[in-house]
Amino acid sequence: METLAPFPLEPPDERHSRAPEFYGFVAWTSTSVVFVFYVLWALLPDEYIVWLGVKWYPSREWALLLPAYSIVVVLLTYFVYFGIAIARTPAFSDPSTFIDTKAHLPALDIHVNHADPNAIPELYDVPIGIVNRVVYGPHRSRNEKGESLSKADKVQVFPKTL
Repeated sequence: METLAPFPLEPPDERHSRAPEFYGFVAWTSTSVVFVFYVLWALLPDEYIVWLGVKWYPSREWALLLPAYSIVVVLLTYFVYFGIAIARTPAFSDPSTFIDTKAHLPALDIHVNHADPNAIPELYDVPIGIVNRVVYGPHRSRNEKGESLSKADKVQVFPKTL
């Protein structure tokens, strides 16, 4: 019978290590055994545990304290990482919020060569000053009282009607 695969199936690579499979099996079985012992310790009466030959075991209150402490540690870990992220976030006025070390800015003394009309110019990131001038217009001007006016302030104000 002919296979439907576009190319013949190859046998698995024999050089592949099977160690991760064994480590995974050992980890799965050991955690399962530890969980069974934990549940038996938490739920069995003292007589049965002593009958099994166990002379000493921790207090039963630890059956509740261990899961509670582990949940608190996990939640604290999330809060600590969240706090570190907030603390390391730069302020909105910091230039690192809109530019990084990988930015490719043009040199100050850049000259455009128009000799070859088919030449492709080098790509650059647009500096934030140019972006601000294009988007927001020229710098703010001052009125006769010395107050700063933006473009929005220069809109025609209608006289008050009585």
